[in-house]
Amino acid sequence: MTEQRVVHVIGGGLAGSEAAWQLATRGVPVVLHEMRPVRTTEAHHTQALAELVCSNSFRSDDPKGNAVGVLHAEMRRAGSLILQCADANQVPAGGALAVDRVGFAEAVTAALESHPLVEIRREEIAGLPPSEWDKVIIATGPLTSPALAQSVLELTGETALAFFDAIAPIVHFDSIDMSKAWFQSRYDKVGPGGTGADYINCPLDKDQYEAFIDALLAGEKAPLRDFEAKTPYFDGCLLIEVMAERGRETLRFGPMKPVGLTNPNAPDVKAHAIIQLRQDNKLGTLYNMVGFQTKLKHGEQVRVFRTIPGLENAEFARLGGLHRNTYLNSPRLLDGTLRLKADPRLRFAGQITGCEGYVESAAVGLLAGRFAAAERRGEELSLPPLTTAHGALLAHITGGHIETIDSGPRSFQPMNINFGLFPPLEINPKGEDGKRLRSTEKTLAKKHAIAARALADLDAWLDSPAEAA
Repeated sequence: MTEQRVVHVIGGGLAGSEAAWQLATRGVPVVLHEMRPVRTTEAHHTQALAELVCSNSFRSDDPKGNAVGVLHAEMRRAGSLILQCADANQVPAGGALAVDRVGFAEAVTAALESHPLVEIRREEIAGLPPSEWDKVIIATGPLTSPALAQSVLELTGETALAFFDAIAPIVHFDSIDMSKAWFQSRYDKVGPGGTGADYINCPLDKDQYEAFIDALLAGEKAPLRDFEAKTPYFDGCLLIEVMAERGRETLRFGPMKPVGLTNPNAPDVKAHAIIQLRQDNKLGTLYNMVGFQTKLKHGEQVRVFRTIPGLENAEFARLGGLHRNTYLNSPRLLDGTLRLKADPRLRFAGQITGCEGYVESAAVGLLAGRFAAAERRGEELSLPPLTTAHGALLAHITGGHIETIDSGPRSFQPMNINFGLFPPLEINPKGEDGKRLRSTEKTLAKKHAIAARALADLDAWLDSPAEAA
């Protein structure tokens, strides 16, 4: 491969894989550097590209009423490899897009390995990339190697922020007592590839719930190292024991909420709390405990989770864990096209930029790849409109979070895509008869209008000359 034309991508996770694909499909040769298996991490189990280390869910696939569903739709229209492989390896999950994690990662790996413009090098990039690499995308994610992270900090003069990301346990299906549990999606919602009965539900009455909370609070946790004790948790991925410590009812209004579900084994009895498990592989042999990220010691997890009705004899394919995530103070450090201001040859993508979630990470990788390809081809850079999910996410990452407010400087925090990041509508929607909508109807109508605007504006952006492949 001719090094002068190559764009180097460091990191073979979702963002790096997507960035490499966007480059290659635009005729730009790319070298993708992945340190596994030369150097492993605490969270990874394979050497496959785009391995999912936490949940197997890409969250809601609703392109009208949910912001991440809008992002899914935009990525499909933009030729995303990650969404292509997710769609090909989906498993039933109600209204969500969930995947067989092994099949998904294998599909991403196979696509990149077979592309003639992609070279995969299994090596760790310790420190900053060599100066002769004039175009580099760093997509090393939350598990960036210490040497590279330290080099970036020294270059920028900043201190990296960090948060914790946790892993939920996975249970063998044949060890679940289905005489106590049942299949049902919340409100019987039917999603892609689903039937409306895509989750396993384990009900608890009040006494069982109180006993579970007592066991959870008393359970022995794995000790935190000194640097970990000073690292805040990201609210989108809280440990269940942390939620329980915030109040005994917290879990009942979070991952154990009992709404939208009816137990066919006892239809007249309303559950006090319900734990859901979501299919984790295509065979349906593995189910993960939804929202049950934990730092409990492994033996304690087995003891505590087997107090749950239906899981008394549960066999675990994987127990929960915790790892430290690192991200940049991106509004200060990156320009509007994700380049490092201190060294513009370096562009960042994925969770290290301060986005949160599989889909968001891949979307930022998609943008980084497109931006780098346009630069390499001598084309004018075109940013996605702020009204699109991609544009809203990019705007969150690259600006708007360094102003001071009455209480002091605002801090930059990781963010999932949500409708609050989109510009508001200029006109409030009304009903078909022209009358004002009720509050809930108005909220839904606004979401639908924002989603329709986003997809229309994305189509216009993709059709623009600067974005033509």
